[in-house]
Amino acid sequence: MQRAAQRDDRAQSSRRAERLRRALVCAAAVPAVLITAACSSDSGDSKAKSGAESTRSAGTGSTQPSASASPTVEAAAYQKLPDACAVLARKSLEDLVPKGVKSAKKGGSDDPSSRASCSWNSLDNNGVKGSQFRWLTVSLLRFDSDATRGSGADQAHAYFTRQTKDVQSVDGARNTKVVPLSGTGAEATAVRYDLKKKEGLFKQQTVVARVENVVVTLDYNGAGLAGEKTPDADDLAKAAQKAVKEVVASVSSANGVDGAGSSPSGSAEPSKSAAPSKSPSKPASSSASPSKSAA
Repeated sequence: MQRAAQRDDRAQSSRRAERLRRALVCAAAVPAVLITAACSSDSGDSKAKSGAESTRSAGTGSTQPSASASPTVEAAAYQKLPDACAVLARKSLEDLVPKGVKSAKKGGSDDPSSRASCSWNSLDNNGVKGSQFRWLTVSLLRFDSDATRGSGADQAHAYFTRQTKDVQSVDGARNTKVVPLSGTGAEATAVRYDLKKKEGLFKQQTVVARVENVVVTLDYNGAGLAGEKTPDADDLAKAAQKAVKEVVASVSSANGVDGAGSSPSGSAEPSKSAAPSKSPSKPASSSASPSKSAA
């Protein structure tokens, strides 16, 4: 009986040990399953997130704005300038500077296609009665279109406006009158004033005109010296305004255009704008030199 009881105890102990072993095996297996499940879950989430991010990225990429095109401006209408000393006919010069038709003096320029000038002077000596003096200067300034500074015509307009104001601010000028002109290029203004100098009283006439992307500045003055009668300002003004129309027409003609202010057919590619040059010195006035265009 005792041995039977001992066998039962051993059997029960063996069964308990087996159950405990199984329980431990199962307990040990749970974390591995959880870890595997967790890894599988993370992997799936990562794949899902990666897919979602790829989708969002693809969607965002499809709506990205493309690079904006480079700004463009209208090409300058006029690409060259005429010879400044040849913009007026001989007959016109005989009226303006009777004794100085052959006195033309070309101004210096490192780019004749963008800026040019010419001046004439006339001294009609009347002996003891004195002398009649005349001075004439024509300055031409052409602007090219530029993506930064704008079209040549816009730059020329801005310069025209500044130049018109500058010629009104000469030291010592008296009786200044400003008259807008029509029928002379795209826009034009005449400025006249008296200037007293040691040689005598000078009657100054300055006409500024713009045709397309070119600005014309014509300075004309006269004085009666050594007792000669002072010239009539109205006569000088009429002569200057007539002359500037001829100059504007010469600029248009040099660019293959009949008539002032018309645009030629076809234009060359715009290039860098030229800086204006200083006007030749004039004995009869001290008007400001042209301002340099924006670089």
